[in-house]
Order: sequence, then structure tokens, then C-alpha cells
Amino acid sequence: MRRGLLAAVGAYGLWGLLPLFFRLLHHVDPVEIVTQRILWSLLLILVLLAARRSLPPLFAALRDRRLLLPLAGSALMIGINWLTYVWAVNDGHVVAASLGYFLNPLVNVTLGVLVLKEKLRRPQMLAIGVASIGVAILAASALTTLWISLALAFSFAFYGLLRKLTPVAPMTGLGVETLLLTPLAIAYLLWELGHGGVGFGQDSTTTTLLIVSGAVTTVPLVLFAIAAQRLPMATLGLMQYLAPTLQFLCGILIFGEHLSHGQMLSFGLIWVGLILFTSDGIAAARRNRLATA
Repeated sequence: MRRGLLAAVGAYGLWGLLPLFFRLLHHVDPVEIVTQRILWSLLLILVLLAARRSLPPLFAALRDRRLLLPLAGSALMIGINWLTYVWAVNDGHVVAASLGYFLNPLVNVTLGVLVLKEKLRRPQMLAIGVASIGVAILAASALTTLWISLALAFSFAFYGLLRKLTPVAPMTGLGVETLLLTPLAIAYLLWELGHGGVGFGQDSTTTTLLIVSGAVTTVPLVLFAIAAQRLPMATLGLMQYLAPTLQFLCGILIFGEHLSHGQMLSFGLIWVGLILFTSDGIAAARRNRLATA
């Protein structure tokens, strides 16, 4: 339990502080940042899989069409998510990005109902209703940045749905996704190299940061996998709000972003929805434990 809590804090803490890291690369094209992130992540993932003697399942998944098609879809979703996030951070929209990850759990529940035919309890329906009002207010008050929040929330939700429906180990799936994105990453870097715009190699600091982006991508995912194995889902669900909270604080306190009255009201309603949703999840988990005791 203690290791699980530490792993969860590490994963969500690193995700929450990502704006500080990517802002250091504000002078690099966001698409290049993502392509470098893919390539260096792939190297680290292959090393980790080799150390765990898990390369054979990776190669087996690449030959299995039933796994390859949904993993290609999840690779597309995570690629869209990464690109949107990096662009948003470097263009001064950290608060809008944080809102996307506040909305993500509620979008997950909605997809569960629509796609997996899961049933909602009344508190969950109330939570989604309150948050939906918040999104509607945000649409009216911050229309220019609403697409960022929705793109992040829906791309990560569809990513999670595809991974949930695909019977593959977390690291193996991540390895397949990264391999599928690698040809696109290499093609873009070759194109950019021909146009003289590659940031990699410009100076030692930029080069080092781009290499480190691979670890910044992979390490939180490894920590999350550890936490998911050791913690109850209710605890893990509650702790997931650490990341967007840290992102929100980075946007307001460090990068000096401002909230309009409409955005403040919207955030307030979305947080109320999240509190209702999380409280119901904790109560349901407690009832389940008592029923099986």
C-alpha cells in the first residue's frame, strides 16, 4: 500500500509538473517535441522490456491483427493528446489543458454508459449533469480555448477505452503504440531536417531536454502501472486529480494566466461535479468491501 501511494504520487506529480518541463522547450516546434518524445520513449521502453524479458509478447502483439488494429487506434489517440498538450502549454493555455484532465474522468463514465452499456448511479448522473453545465458556461465564456480542453479529455478517454478493450499488458501495449508512431515521427523529422528547422542538436541544453522527454513520458506510466496494481481503484481515482490540480496551479501562479468570471464559475461547477462523483465512488467501494467482508 505504501509503495503504491508513493508510486501514485510520483506518477501524478510528474504529470502535473509537465508544463514546467515543456515550457523549457518553447522555442522548439511542438510537432518535433512530440516526435522526439516518441523516439526516445521507444528506446527506453525497449530497454525496460528487454530487462524484464518481455520482448517476445511485444513481437507477438505486432503479428496479431486483432491486437494491432485497436492499438493503432490508441496510438492515434495518444499522439493527438500529446501534440495538443505540448502545443497548449507552449502557447500559454496551461489552464485550458488542466481543465481537459479534470473533465476526463467524467468523459470516461459517459463512454462507459454509451459504449460499454454500464449503468450510472443517481449521484453519478447528478455529477455529470453539474459538470455539463460547467462545460456549457465555459463554451460561452472561453470558446477559443474550449477545443483544447475537449480534445485532451476525449482523446485520453478514447485512448483509455481502446486500451481497456484490448487484452494486452500495459508496457507491451505502450511499446506497440510507440512503434506504430515511430515511422511518422521519423518521416516528420526527415522533412523538418530538409527545411533546416530541427531543434535537436542546436545546443546542448535543447538536445538534452529532448532526450529526457522520453523518460518524462515513460517513467510516470511505469509508476502508474505499479500504483494500479497496489492501490484500490477508489484511492487511485481520487489521486488522479493531483495532476490537473498541479497543472492548474502552474498556469495561474507560475505562468500568470488569468481566469474570466465565466471560467471561474465553470471550474467551480466542474469541481463540484468531480467531488460528487468521487464521493460516490468512495462510498460504493466501501459498501463493496463491507459486503464481501
